[in-house]
Amino acid sequence: MEATRKRGASGIRSAASRMAGTSAAIAEIAAQLGSGPFQHLIVLYSPAHNAKLVGELLRMHYPNVEISGCSTSGEITPDGMMQGGIVAMAFPAAGFRIVSEIITDVDRSGVEHASELARKLKVRFGGHGTPMRNRAFAILLIDGLSNAEEMLIAAIHWAMDDVQLIGGSAGDDLAFRETSLLHKGRIVQHAALLIFVESSHPFEVFKTQNFEPTGTKLVVTAADTEKRIVYELNAEPAAQEYAAAIGLLPHDLGPFSFASYPLVVRVGGDHYCRSIRNMNPDGSLTFFCAIDEGLVFTVATPQDMVKSTLKTLQSVDRSIGGIDTVLGFDCILRRLDAENRQIRHQLNEIYSRFNVVGFHTYGEQFNAMHLNQTLTGIAFGCRQPEAVL
Repeated sequence: MEATRKRGASGIRSAASRMAGTSAAIAEIAAQLGSGPFQHLIVLYSPAHNAKLVGELLRMHYPNVEISGCSTSGEITPDGMMQGGIVAMAFPAAGFRIVSEIITDVDRSGVEHASELARKLKVRFGGHGTPMRNRAFAILLIDGLSNAEEMLIAAIHWAMDDVQLIGGSAGDDLAFRETSLLHKGRIVQHAALLIFVESSHPFEVFKTQNFEPTGTKLVVTAADTEKRIVYELNAEPAAQEYAAAIGLLPHDLGPFSFASYPLVVRVGGDHYCRSIRNMNPDGSLTFFCAIDEGLVFTVATPQDMVKSTLKTLQSVDRSIGGIDTVLGFDCILRRLDAENRQIRHQLNEIYSRFNVVGFHTYGEQFNAMHLNQTLTGIAFGCRQPEAVL
């Protein structure tokens, strides 16, 4: 790998801490970031930390800065991946205009609210003459246990039209008990956070994935769509049929096999993962993404994750005149697969080379799609802006 290039052209700063104590970790974060001036701070924290304390301490260090964030299933730092830590990205006052709003009760009335909110934000940032797609994008952080991602993303994308949308679903280290969001320093749950960003710096939204469909098909023949639970595949018990399709026994199934043998669906000529979250005691399978009876899955096998990730980031690097920093949303199953195949250190080198900061998610957002087993992100370029916002 090439040496990591010098950063700082965009003015975005990042920091990370592996310290176990929340107070000590936030103190280390603040020392690395410095005093700014900043206008927005995104903080991504392990559920091992006290979320409320994370918000309170950051507000003490940065009383005039808007603070957003969420819990994770692993963090991505300027030095590579870690678990149990805190990572932060601070946006400067110059060159960016950022507004964040909370969408509450996402599992009930959030969809209508999300659409209305997205329209209002777009109007608020309109009127510059330059196409909005070239100067603005939106980030969506959402409760990863809400089962509401698809509906929210569809509503927001429809309302924003040409504004690109990326983001991730908050995690809790595969405990599947409780995730949290941080908005303006306070903790919220069963919610989503929409962050609208206008930038005078070059940027590019991207995604990368690494799997190849096989000829093996599995049809959902019995399911609870609201809970994303599949009871039968091909009219057989779901776990039993899936295990047989990948050459395992049901009792051998777990996160690593789900990561190594993803299920994909064909949408508009392309394949997208619909990853399995866990196997239930009754032999059913719970998914990270929406499912429905009649849905046709194709068993897929992962390809070279290192090669595909590097190729995507190199392409973005050329497109924007050199990457300064990346805010990335990386599926937890990609990390598990990397560990299983013993290539985590190679991914770390790539993430460090391109200054990727972010977290491991329960799902990734990319424009109108809620995805699994992908890396999505926004890359900021090294070129100086022509004008300051």
